Amino acid sequence: MTKARLLRLSVVLVSIFMILLIIVYWDNVGTAHFYLHTSFSRPHSSGAIPGITAGEDWEALPDVDEFLAKLLSSNLKQNSSISRKTEQLLVQGSSKPVVSNLEENVRGYDWSTHNAQNSLDQEKLQIERQRTLREFCANSSFTFPTKERSFDDIPNYELNHLIVDDRHGIIYCYVPKVACTNWKRVMIVLSESLLDQGVPYRNPLDIPREHVHNTSTHLTFNKFWRRYGKFSRHLMKIKLKKYTKFLFVRDPFVRLISAFRSKFELENEEFYRRFAIPMLKLYSNHTNLPTSVSEAFGAGLKVTFSDFIQYLLDPRTEKMAPFNEHWRQVYRLCHPCQIDYDFIGKLETLDEDAAYLLQLLKVDRLLRFPPSYRNRTASSWEDDWFAKIPLAWRQQLYKLYEADFVLFGYPKPENLLKD
Repeated sequence: MTKARLLRLSVVLVSIFMILLIIVYWDNVGTAHFYLHTSFSRPHSSGAIPGITAGEDWEALPDVDEFLAKLLSSNLKQNSSISRKTEQLLVQGSSKPVVSNLEENVRGYDWSTHNAQNSLDQEKLQIERQRTLREFCANSSFTFPTKERSFDDIPNYELNHLIVDDRHGIIYCYVPKVACTNWKRVMIVLSESLLDQGVPYRNPLDIPREHVHNTSTHLTFNKFWRRYGKFSRHLMKIKLKKYTKFLFVRDPFVRLISAFRSKFELENEEFYRRFAIPMLKLYSNHTNLPTSVSEAFGAGLKVTFSDFIQYLLDPRTEKMAPFNEHWRQVYRLCHPCQIDYDFIGKLETLDEDAAYLLQLLKVDRLLRFPPSYRNRTASSWEDDWFAKIPLAWRQQLYKLYEADFVLFGYPKPENLLKD
Protein backbone atom coordinates (compact mmCIF):
# COMPACT_ATOMS: atom_id res chain seq x y z
CA MET A 1 0.00 0.00 0.00
CA THR A 2 2.78 2.37 0.95
CA LYS A 3 4.69 1.65 -2.27
CA ALA A 4 1.59 2.36 -4.35
CA ARG A 5 1.12 5.72 -2.63
CA LEU A 6 4.74 6.64 -3.15
CA LEU A 7 4.47 5.69 -6.80
CA ARG A 8 1.38 7.84 -7.29
CA LEU A 9 3.03 10.75 -5.46
CA SER A 10 6.12 10.45 -7.67
CA VAL A 11 3.98 10.49 -10.81
CA VAL A 12 2.17 13.62 -9.61
CA LEU A 13 5.40 15.44 -8.75
CA VAL A 14 7.00 14.54 -12.07
CA SER A 15 3.88 15.71 -13.93
CA ILE A 16 3.88 19.05 -12.10
CA PHE A 17 7.57 19.49 -12.85
CA MET A 18 7.05 18.78 -16.55
CA ILE A 19 4.14 21.23 -16.73
CA LEU A 20 6.32 23.96 -15.23
CA LEU A 21 9.07 23.25 -17.74
CA ILE A 22 6.61 23.39 -20.63
CA ILE A 23 5.35 26.76 -19.36
CA VAL A 24 8.93 28.05 -19.20
CA TYR A 25 9.59 26.67 -22.67
CA TRP A 26 6.62 28.31 -24.35
CA ASP A 27 7.10 31.59 -22.55
CA ASN A 28 10.72 31.79 -23.60
CA VAL A 29 10.63 30.07 -26.98
CA GLY A 30 7.18 29.79 -28.46
CA THR A 31 6.50 33.52 -28.61
CA ALA A 32 10.02 34.61 -29.53
CA HIS A 33 10.94 32.37 -32.52
CA PHE A 34 13.94 31.13 -30.60
CA TYR A 35 16.92 31.19 -32.96
CA LEU A 36 20.62 31.12 -32.17
CA HIS A 37 23.61 31.90 -34.29
CA THR A 38 26.71 30.05 -33.21
CA SER A 39 28.59 32.09 -30.62
CA PHE A 40 31.97 33.00 -32.03
CA SER A 41 33.59 32.37 -28.67
CA ARG A 42 31.90 29.03 -28.04
CA PRO A 43 32.87 26.59 -30.84
CA HIS A 44 30.91 23.36 -30.91
CA SER A 45 30.39 20.28 -32.99
CA SER A 46 27.33 19.76 -35.15
CA GLY A 47 25.93 17.33 -32.61
CA ALA A 48 26.30 19.66 -29.65
CA ILE A 49 23.72 22.02 -28.31
CA PRO A 50 24.31 25.35 -30.12
CA GLY A 51 26.38 27.81 -28.09
CA ILE A 52 27.39 25.40 -25.32
CA THR A 53 30.97 24.23 -25.16
CA ALA A 54 31.31 20.48 -25.05
CA GLY A 55 33.40 19.10 -22.24
CA GLU A 56 33.76 19.71 -18.55
CA ASP A 57 31.79 22.99 -18.35
CA TRP A 58 28.74 21.36 -19.91
CA GLU A 59 29.14 18.16 -17.93
CA ALA A 60 29.27 20.16 -14.72
CA LEU A 61 25.85 21.75 -15.24
CA PRO A 62 23.23 20.60 -12.72
CA ASP A 63 20.57 18.23 -14.03
CA VAL A 64 17.87 20.92 -14.01
CA ASP A 65 20.10 23.34 -15.91
CA GLU A 66 21.01 20.64 -18.45
CA PHE A 67 17.40 19.69 -19.05
CA LEU A 68 16.31 23.33 -19.41
CA ALA A 69 19.17 24.03 -21.82
CA LYS A 70 18.17 21.11 -24.05
CA LEU A 71 14.54 22.12 -23.85
CA LEU A 72 15.32 25.72 -24.82
CA SER A 73 17.34 24.50 -27.81
CA SER A 74 14.90 21.88 -29.10
CA ASN A 75 12.96 24.29 -31.28
CA LEU A 76 16.01 25.52 -33.21
CA LYS A 77 15.35 23.67 -36.49
CA GLN A 78 11.66 24.49 -36.50
CA ASN A 79 12.26 28.22 -36.32
CA SER A 80 15.32 28.51 -38.58
CA SER A 81 13.19 28.87 -41.72
CA ILE A 82 11.17 31.66 -40.08
CA SER A 83 14.40 33.43 -39.14
CA ARG A 84 15.76 33.15 -42.71
CA LYS A 85 12.60 34.81 -44.06
CA THR A 86 12.99 37.56 -41.48
CA GLU A 87 16.63 38.05 -42.49
CA GLN A 88 15.61 38.55 -46.11
CA LEU A 89 13.06 41.18 -45.12
CA LEU A 90 15.56 42.98 -42.91
CA VAL A 91 18.18 43.08 -45.63
CA GLN A 92 15.68 44.59 -48.05
CA GLY A 93 14.79 47.31 -45.59
CA SER A 94 18.23 48.26 -44.32
CA SER A 95 20.07 49.50 -47.40
CA LYS A 96 19.84 53.14 -46.32
CA PRO A 97 19.50 54.79 -42.94
CA VAL A 98 16.36 56.86 -42.49
CA VAL A 99 17.01 60.08 -40.59
CA SER A 100 13.83 61.04 -38.79
CA ASN A 101 14.71 64.18 -36.85
CA LEU A 102 17.42 66.75 -36.26
CA GLU A 103 18.85 64.92 -33.27
CA GLU A 104 19.51 61.89 -35.45
CA ASN A 105 20.60 63.89 -38.49
CA VAL A 106 24.11 62.57 -38.47
CA ARG A 107 26.83 62.46 -41.09
CA GLY A 108 29.80 60.24 -41.79
CA TYR A 109 28.21 56.98 -42.92
CA ASP A 110 30.74 54.20 -43.30
CA TRP A 111 29.45 51.33 -45.44
CA SER A 112 32.92 50.18 -46.44
CA THR A 113 33.81 46.49 -46.36
CA HIS A 114 36.26 45.62 -43.62
CA ASN A 115 39.10 43.52 -44.97
CA ALA A 116 40.68 40.42 -43.48
CA GLN A 117 43.66 42.32 -42.07
CA ASN A 118 41.32 44.58 -40.10
CA SER A 119 39.52 41.51 -38.75
CA LEU A 120 42.84 40.00 -37.69
CA ASP A 121 43.80 43.19 -35.88
CA GLN A 122 40.41 43.27 -34.19
CA GLU A 123 40.83 39.68 -33.05
CA LYS A 124 44.17 40.52 -31.42
CA LEU A 125 42.62 43.61 -29.84
CA GLN A 126 39.82 41.55 -28.31
CA ILE A 127 42.27 39.00 -26.92
CA GLU A 128 44.25 41.79 -25.27
CA ARG A 129 41.17 43.50 -23.79
CA GLN A 130 39.82 40.24 -22.39
CA ARG A 131 43.23 39.26 -21.02
CA THR A 132 43.54 42.59 -19.18
CA LEU A 133 40.06 42.25 -17.70
CA ARG A 134 40.52 38.64 -16.55
CA GLU A 135 43.97 39.27 -15.08
CA PHE A 136 42.77 42.12 -12.87
CA CYS A 137 39.61 40.25 -11.88
CA ALA A 138 41.85 37.39 -10.73
CA ASN A 139 44.43 39.67 -9.09
CA SER A 140 43.83 39.48 -5.33
CA SER A 141 45.92 42.61 -4.71
CA PHE A 142 43.56 44.74 -6.81
CA THR A 143 40.31 45.25 -4.95
CA PHE A 144 37.14 47.26 -5.37
CA PRO A 145 33.59 46.97 -3.99
CA THR A 146 31.57 43.90 -5.09
CA LYS A 147 34.58 42.30 -6.80
CA GLU A 148 34.57 39.12 -4.72
CA ARG A 149 30.87 38.33 -4.82
CA SER A 150 29.49 35.60 -7.05
CA PHE A 151 26.86 35.97 -9.77
CA ASP A 152 24.26 34.52 -7.37
CA ASP A 153 25.03 37.34 -4.94
CA ILE A 154 24.02 40.02 -7.45
CA PRO A 155 20.45 41.15 -6.69
CA ASN A 156 17.97 41.11 -9.57
CA TYR A 157 17.61 44.90 -9.66
CA GLU A 158 21.33 45.18 -10.48
CA LEU A 159 20.84 43.03 -13.59
CA ASN A 160 18.57 45.53 -15.32
CA HIS A 161 21.26 46.56 -17.84
CA LEU A 162 21.62 43.11 -19.37
CA ILE A 163 19.41 43.03 -22.48
CA VAL A 164 18.66 39.60 -23.96
CA ASP A 165 17.98 38.74 -27.59
CA ASP A 166 16.81 35.10 -27.68
CA ARG A 167 16.45 35.08 -31.47
CA HIS A 168 20.18 35.40 -32.07
CA GLY A 169 21.63 34.35 -28.72
CA ILE A 170 22.99 37.75 -27.68
CA ILE A 171 23.28 39.52 -24.33
CA TYR A 172 24.21 43.22 -24.33
CA CYS A 173 25.06 45.15 -21.18
CA TYR A 174 24.35 48.78 -21.93
CA VAL A 175 26.38 51.60 -20.43
CA PRO A 176 24.80 55.07 -20.68
CA LYS A 177 26.91 57.64 -22.55
CA VAL A 178 28.64 54.87 -24.54
CA ALA A 179 26.53 54.74 -27.74
CA CYS A 180 23.87 52.83 -25.82
CA THR A 181 20.95 54.47 -27.65
CA ASN A 182 22.07 53.03 -30.97
CA TRP A 183 23.05 49.66 -29.52
CA LYS A 184 19.60 49.43 -27.95
CA ARG A 185 18.14 50.17 -31.38
CA VAL A 186 20.20 47.32 -32.83
CA MET A 187 18.90 44.96 -30.13
CA ILE A 188 15.30 46.00 -30.88
CA VAL A 189 15.74 45.23 -34.58
CA LEU A 190 17.38 41.86 -33.89
CA SER A 191 14.92 40.70 -31.23
CA GLU A 192 11.88 42.18 -33.02
CA SER A 193 10.70 43.41 -29.63
CA LEU A 194 8.98 46.51 -31.05
CA LEU A 195 6.53 46.80 -33.94
CA ASP A 196 5.69 49.69 -36.26
CA GLN A 197 2.13 49.27 -37.56
CA GLY A 198 2.33 45.55 -36.89
CA VAL A 199 5.72 45.07 -38.58
CA PRO A 200 9.07 44.76 -36.73
CA TYR A 201 11.46 47.66 -37.20
CA ARG A 202 14.11 46.89 -39.82
CA ASN A 203 16.26 50.00 -39.64
CA PRO A 204 17.67 51.05 -36.24
CA LEU A 205 17.42 54.77 -37.08
CA ASP A 206 13.68 54.47 -37.64
CA ILE A 207 13.10 53.74 -33.95
CA PRO A 208 12.17 56.89 -31.97
CA ARG A 209 14.33 57.71 -28.96
CA GLU A 210 11.36 57.64 -26.59
CA HIS A 211 10.77 53.98 -27.46
CA VAL A 212 14.44 53.07 -27.31
CA HIS A 213 14.76 53.94 -23.61
CA ASN A 214 11.35 52.62 -22.57
CA THR A 215 12.13 49.80 -20.14
CA SER A 216 9.16 47.76 -21.35
CA THR A 217 10.77 47.48 -24.81
CA HIS A 218 13.63 45.22 -23.73
CA LEU A 219 13.86 41.81 -22.07
CA THR A 220 16.41 42.23 -19.30
CA PHE A 221 17.70 39.80 -16.70
CA ASN A 222 15.94 41.56 -13.84
CA LYS A 223 12.59 40.67 -15.49
CA PHE A 224 13.31 36.94 -15.35
CA TRP A 225 12.04 36.52 -11.79
CA ARG A 226 8.54 37.66 -12.74
CA ARG A 227 8.53 35.29 -15.72
CA TYR A 228 10.24 32.21 -14.39
CA GLY A 229 10.23 32.42 -10.60
CA LYS A 230 12.68 30.01 -9.00
CA PHE A 231 13.94 28.91 -12.43
CA SER A 232 15.17 32.44 -13.24
CA ARG A 233 18.76 32.03 -12.02
CA HIS A 234 19.07 28.66 -13.77
CA LEU A 235 17.99 30.24 -17.04
CA MET A 236 20.28 33.24 -16.59
CA LYS A 237 23.29 30.95 -16.11
CA ILE A 238 22.36 28.86 -19.14
CA LYS A 239 22.01 31.95 -21.32
CA LEU A 240 25.31 33.33 -19.99
CA LYS A 241 27.01 30.09 -21.10
CA LYS A 242 25.20 29.79 -24.43
CA TYR A 243 24.89 33.36 -25.63
CA THR A 244 27.41 35.88 -26.90
CA LYS A 245 27.84 38.63 -24.31
CA PHE A 246 29.17 42.10 -25.13
CA LEU A 247 29.47 45.61 -23.74
CA PHE A 248 30.97 48.93 -24.82
CA VAL A 249 33.01 51.13 -22.49
CA ARG A 250 34.63 54.55 -22.53
CA ASP A 251 37.34 56.53 -20.73
CA PRO A 252 35.69 57.02 -17.30
CA PHE A 253 36.50 60.73 -16.91
CA VAL A 254 35.38 61.51 -20.47
CA ARG A 255 32.16 59.63 -19.80
CA LEU A 256 31.56 61.84 -16.74
CA ILE A 257 32.09 64.98 -18.85
CA SER A 258 29.64 63.67 -21.45
CA ALA A 259 27.05 62.86 -18.76
CA PHE A 260 27.40 66.34 -17.26
CA ARG A 261 27.02 68.04 -20.63
CA SER A 262 23.90 66.14 -21.67
CA LYS A 263 22.10 66.23 -18.33
CA PHE A 264 23.02 69.64 -16.91
CA GLU A 265 24.05 71.88 -19.80
CA LEU A 266 20.87 71.08 -21.74
CA GLU A 267 17.40 71.70 -20.37
CA ASN A 268 16.35 68.43 -18.78
CA GLU A 269 13.36 68.74 -16.46
CA GLU A 270 13.81 65.40 -14.72
CA PHE A 271 17.51 65.85 -13.99
CA TYR A 272 16.98 69.44 -12.92
CA ARG A 273 14.44 68.46 -10.28
CA ARG A 274 16.11 65.25 -9.10
CA PHE A 275 19.74 66.34 -9.13
CA ALA A 276 20.38 69.97 -10.09
CA ILE A 277 18.22 71.54 -7.37
CA PRO A 278 19.92 69.58 -4.54
CA MET A 279 23.37 70.31 -6.03
CA LEU A 280 22.68 74.04 -6.32
CA LYS A 281 21.45 74.14 -2.74
CA LEU A 282 24.27 72.06 -1.24
CA TYR A 283 27.29 73.28 -3.19
CA SER A 284 26.35 76.74 -4.50
CA ASN A 285 24.30 77.93 -1.51
CA HIS A 286 21.27 78.85 -3.62
CA THR A 287 17.84 79.09 -2.04
CA ASN A 288 14.33 79.59 -3.42
CA LEU A 289 15.25 77.97 -6.71
CA PRO A 290 12.80 77.95 -9.64
CA THR A 291 10.72 74.80 -9.97
CA SER A 292 11.30 74.44 -13.73
CA VAL A 293 14.55 74.08 -15.63
CA SER A 294 13.60 76.74 -18.20
CA GLU A 295 13.13 79.33 -15.45
CA ALA A 296 16.43 78.34 -13.85
CA PHE A 297 18.35 78.57 -17.11
CA GLY A 298 16.67 81.91 -17.85
CA ALA A 299 17.93 83.20 -14.49
CA GLY A 300 21.44 81.88 -15.17
CA LEU A 301 21.17 79.18 -12.51
CA LYS A 302 23.05 76.15 -13.74
CA VAL A 303 24.98 73.37 -12.06
CA THR A 304 28.72 73.78 -12.60
CA PHE A 305 31.13 70.94 -13.29
CA SER A 306 32.62 71.64 -9.86
CA ASP A 307 29.17 71.17 -8.27
CA PHE A 308 28.84 67.86 -10.10
CA ILE A 309 32.24 66.58 -8.91
CA GLN A 310 31.42 67.56 -5.32
CA TYR A 311 28.16 65.66 -5.61
CA LEU A 312 29.97 62.51 -6.79
CA LEU A 313 32.53 62.72 -3.97
CA ASP A 314 30.04 63.59 -1.23
CA PRO A 315 29.61 60.49 1.00
CA ARG A 316 25.99 61.53 1.61
CA THR A 317 25.12 61.00 -2.05
CA GLU A 318 25.11 57.21 -2.10
CA LYS A 319 23.59 57.01 1.35
CA MET A 320 20.50 58.54 -0.21
CA ALA A 321 20.46 56.41 -3.38
CA PRO A 322 22.91 54.58 -5.71
CA PHE A 323 24.55 56.64 -8.41
CA ASN A 324 22.35 57.35 -11.40
CA GLU A 325 23.15 55.02 -14.30
CA HIS A 326 24.65 57.87 -16.34
CA TRP A 327 27.57 58.21 -13.91
CA ARG A 328 27.50 54.83 -12.15
CA GLN A 329 30.70 52.86 -12.61
CA VAL A 330 30.71 50.26 -15.38
CA TYR A 331 31.77 47.50 -12.98
CA ARG A 332 28.54 48.14 -11.06
CA LEU A 333 26.38 48.19 -14.18
CA CYS A 334 27.79 45.15 -16.00
CA HIS A 335 29.60 43.01 -13.37
CA PRO A 336 32.62 42.16 -15.56
CA CYS A 337 34.28 39.97 -12.90
CA GLN A 338 31.14 37.84 -12.52
CA ILE A 339 30.18 37.70 -16.23
CA ASP A 340 32.68 36.44 -18.79
CA TYR A 341 32.15 38.88 -21.67
CA ASP A 342 32.97 37.61 -25.14
CA PHE A 343 33.46 41.04 -26.67
CA ILE A 344 34.61 44.34 -25.17
CA GLY A 345 34.06 47.34 -27.42
CA LYS A 346 35.24 50.89 -26.81
CA LEU A 347 33.69 54.18 -27.87
CA GLU A 348 37.11 55.39 -28.93
CA THR A 349 37.12 52.71 -31.65
CA LEU A 350 33.35 52.46 -32.07
CA ASP A 351 33.10 52.24 -35.86
CA GLU A 352 35.67 49.47 -36.21
CA ASP A 353 34.49 47.55 -33.14
CA ALA A 354 30.82 47.73 -34.12
CA ALA A 355 31.44 46.48 -37.66
CA TYR A 356 33.60 43.61 -36.41
CA LEU A 357 31.09 42.63 -33.70
CA LEU A 358 28.17 42.47 -36.14
CA GLN A 359 30.25 40.20 -38.36
CA LEU A 360 31.06 37.90 -35.46
CA LEU A 361 27.41 37.78 -34.45
CA LYS A 362 26.57 36.85 -38.05
CA VAL A 363 24.02 39.68 -38.28
CA ASP A 364 25.99 42.07 -40.51
CA ARG A 365 23.69 41.09 -43.41
CA LEU A 366 20.67 42.21 -41.42
CA LEU A 367 21.72 45.71 -40.43
CA ARG A 368 24.58 48.13 -40.02
CA PHE A 369 25.43 50.01 -36.86
CA PRO A 370 24.02 53.55 -37.10
CA PRO A 371 26.65 56.22 -37.78
CA SER A 372 27.59 58.26 -34.75
CA TYR A 373 27.90 61.93 -34.01
CA ARG A 374 31.23 63.38 -35.10
CA ASN A 375 31.43 65.76 -32.13
CA ARG A 376 31.91 63.12 -29.45
CA THR A 377 33.43 64.43 -26.23
CA ALA A 378 37.18 64.22 -26.86
CA SER A 379 39.64 62.92 -24.28
CA SER A 380 41.83 65.95 -25.07
CA TRP A 381 39.19 68.09 -23.35
CA GLU A 382 39.92 66.55 -19.94
CA ASP A 383 42.60 69.12 -19.10
CA ASP A 384 40.22 72.03 -19.75
CA TRP A 385 37.30 70.50 -17.86
CA PHE A 386 39.35 69.59 -14.81
CA ALA A 387 41.52 72.74 -14.77
CA LYS A 388 39.44 74.37 -12.00
CA ILE A 389 38.89 71.18 -10.03
CA PRO A 390 41.21 70.97 -6.97
CA LEU A 391 43.94 68.33 -7.16
CA ALA A 392 42.64 66.51 -4.07
CA TRP A 393 39.20 66.17 -5.67
CA ARG A 394 40.70 64.81 -8.89
CA GLN A 395 42.64 62.21 -6.92
CA GLN A 396 39.52 61.17 -4.99
CA LEU A 397 37.54 60.98 -8.21
CA TYR A 398 40.15 58.69 -9.76
CA LYS A 399 39.91 56.34 -6.77
CA LEU A 400 36.13 56.32 -7.20
CA TYR A 401 36.45 55.21 -10.85
CA GLU A 402 39.79 53.41 -10.65
CA ALA A 403 38.30 49.97 -11.26
CA ASP A 404 36.84 51.10 -14.60
CA PHE A 405 40.19 52.56 -15.67
CA VAL A 406 42.12 49.41 -14.75
CA LEU A 407 39.70 46.66 -15.82
CA PHE A 408 39.19 48.12 -19.28
CA GLY A 409 42.78 49.14 -19.96
CA TYR A 410 42.48 52.93 -19.80
CA PRO A 411 45.73 54.66 -18.76
CA LYS A 412 45.83 56.47 -15.46
CA PRO A 413 45.48 60.22 -16.20
CA GLU A 414 48.75 61.18 -14.51
CA ASN A 415 48.60 64.76 -15.82
CA LEU A 416 45.40 65.33 -13.84
CA LEU A 417 46.61 63.62 -10.64
CA LYS A 418 49.83 65.52 -10.08
CA ASP A 419 50.68 69.20 -9.49
